[in-house]
Amino acid sequence: LNDRVGVFQLFSEMEEGCRQHASASGITLPPTFSVTRAFKGMAAEGTVNAPLLRAARVLRRNGFKTCILTNNWVDDSAGRLFTATLMNLLRRHFDLVIESCRLGARKPDPEIYAYALDALQAKPQEVILLDDIGENLKPAQEMGMATVLVRDTETVLKELEELSGVQARRGEEPLPTACDPSNVTHGYVPIRPGVQLHFVEMGHGPVVCLCHGFPESWLSWRYQIPALADAGFRVIALEMKGYGESTAPPGSQPPSPQGIPQAVLVGHDWGGAVVWNMALFYPERVRAVASLNTPYRPADPSVDIVEKMKTYPAFDYQFYFQEPGVAEAELEKDIGRTLKVLIRSTRREVGVGLRVDLGAVPLVAGGLLVGFPETPPASQILHGPELRYYIQRFEKSGFSGPLNWYRNMRPNWRWALSAKDRKITMPALMVTAGKDVVLHPRMSRGMEEWIPQLHREHIEECGHWTQMERPAALNRILVEWLEGLPPDTPLPKISRL
Repeated sequence: LNDRVGVFQLFSEMEEGCRQHASASGITLPPTFSVTRAFKGMAAEGTVNAPLLRAARVLRRNGFKTCILTNNWVDDSAGRLFTATLMNLLRRHFDLVIESCRLGARKPDPEIYAYALDALQAKPQEVILLDDIGENLKPAQEMGMATVLVRDTETVLKELEELSGVQARRGEEPLPTACDPSNVTHGYVPIRPGVQLHFVEMGHGPVVCLCHGFPESWLSWRYQIPALADAGFRVIALEMKGYGESTAPPGSQPPSPQGIPQAVLVGHDWGGAVVWNMALFYPERVRAVASLNTPYRPADPSVDIVEKMKTYPAFDYQFYFQEPGVAEAELEKDIGRTLKVLIRSTRREVGVGLRVDLGAVPLVAGGLLVGFPETPPASQILHGPELRYYIQRFEKSGFSGPLNWYRNMRPNWRWALSAKDRKITMPALMVTAGKDVVLHPRMSRGMEEWIPQLHREHIEECGHWTQMERPAALNRILVEWLEGLPPDTPLPKISRL
């Protein structure tokens, strides 16, 4: 078969060939005979093998390069969106995807294996090839590769473990695939004169907008962005105002996706406060709303917000942040140290038992980080290239913009008072974390009074940094909730101008 032709042409040629052969053989084909329909049915029933995809993630995290070799055609059919979506998914999860229709060679042609070895810079003896067709394995075996014939998933995983020496079936759940800053689409949108937002996006489908907190980056959603894109959503992760390449004059209001009539908003920490207020003040723009760790509470007119905050010892650090220049000097002195001290998991960290939440950091004379090691051990949830990216973003923006979120308490409170009796009526999700000492689950009690459609989820063994500390559990929660949302209401036709 010629894989250089398009699928539409291929199906037409195959169908015509079948009809000619049937006619010459005296066979009467049924009126409903259709090669195109048969292939559509196969595509509709096709699924990605999730255990093998997880095994590929485990191998990558253990230093293996992963590659997909496909025998496929250029897809110009009516169902080509399926092919595009599948190829995008594979490219997110594997180091390399080689399509026969682009290369001009297909399995079992030895040329495609030689091309893969060269692209991966690997020797045959370093490669394990999996395929469900034995004929495709023979050239690889002759070249010196180890091979596995795919029959059933459990047997394949067992053989893969024996050949690789990596446990692909047991142990802790592997981290989800993370997106790389160099491999996502970056964009910028002006939201008013002199103010722009930087964002990244991935995927195709209904829009889900992610809003991070302090002191973070859009990259704190690195494990959620590919997972939500894989689930069929267009994911937009904002770099919040004052961070990195997003500007923020004092007193600016929450962002909303420009040019997008409505989106699902998901926030964490300060991002949670933003999405609750978006749902409150701009409900027409919000299809549904979800918050990680940050509960919703209506503004209380009976007591000044600053006085109320002083009654919560866990929020003492926020008052240290009030004087411009003071916290900046401490946090910007050594940004790497700052981030390694603050962004840590609740699991016992290697080296020393650092306190991991802002509310657990004792405020002593000299600042927030006094008493912590000058060279803290690496954080289990923010290290390597991700930590370096965070450092670069804060070197660019400094900490003034991020800290200004804490310096706007009273204006925010006065604004919220104008909607103190309003309820949040769209579908909502509250995810609490059992080990978050600042935003403790008990703070979310009674939210149902103000959010009638509230759905709750809880992750007990998780601290403040939910997206990074328990990404697989969070991804399951978000995808299940998003997939369970009621369908969009059909838009009325608007006259074309």
